[in-house]
Parts: sequence; structure tokens; C-alpha cells
Amino acid sequence: MSTIKRGAIVKGKVTGIQPYGAFVQLEDGMQGLIHISEISHQFVKDVRDYVHVGDEVTVKVLDVDRKARRASLSLKALEPAGEQEKRHMRMKMPLKSGFRPLKEKLREWIEQSKKENGPKP
Repeated sequence: MSTIKRGAIVKGKVTGIQPYGAFVQLEDGMQGLIHISEISHQFVKDVRDYVHVGDEVTVKVLDVDRKARRASLSLKALEPAGEQEKRHMRMKMPLKSGFRPLKEKLREWIEQSKKENGPKP
């Protein structure tokens, strides 16, 4: 019986890579999958850019299926979210003077388009 629990930090070895994620053999013999969405906080186009077969990895256990002896794993849960936080902060920054949100310009653009593309004689 596996002692791995949800939320645990465990080590394993990458045993296979597919377009959707990486398979990991955990220390206690349980098989795990790091889904592509759990590889990094950044956009992941190719899992092979981050892990390779044979790599030793430290991962966080997101979920465990004891009957199937499989676990859902995450690499990004152990990464500092610095870039993600920076992106979030940039989105909260006020707009510089002289710039207006698109919503404020939308009505003006619609009216302008109607004048330019009005009925043809």
C-alpha cells in the first residue's frame, strides 16, 4: 500500500514523455503523470523542453488514485510564481495618461465607421 498522500512532495524518475505530459515512477513504485498544464507557470509547447526520460524530479502530489496506483503530479506547484505574480501586477497597473481603455473608444469607432460606410447612392 502506498504512503503517498495528496499535497506530499516526492521524488521520482521520468520514465516516458507524451505530448500531454510526463510519466514519473515514484520512489514507492507508484506511477504518476505530470500533465502539461502542471509543468510550468509559463506556456509549455513541448514537455521535452522541460524534462527528459531518466531525469530525477521532485514533484508535488495533486491527487492519488490508490486502486489504480496512480498519482497526478505537479512541477509548477514547486516553482516560485515570480513571473506569474509580475504579470498579475502589470495587469493591475493604472494606464498611463494619454491612453484610454478600448471600451471608451468603441462608441466613437462605431460612429466613425457608420459615417465612412454609410449608405451608397
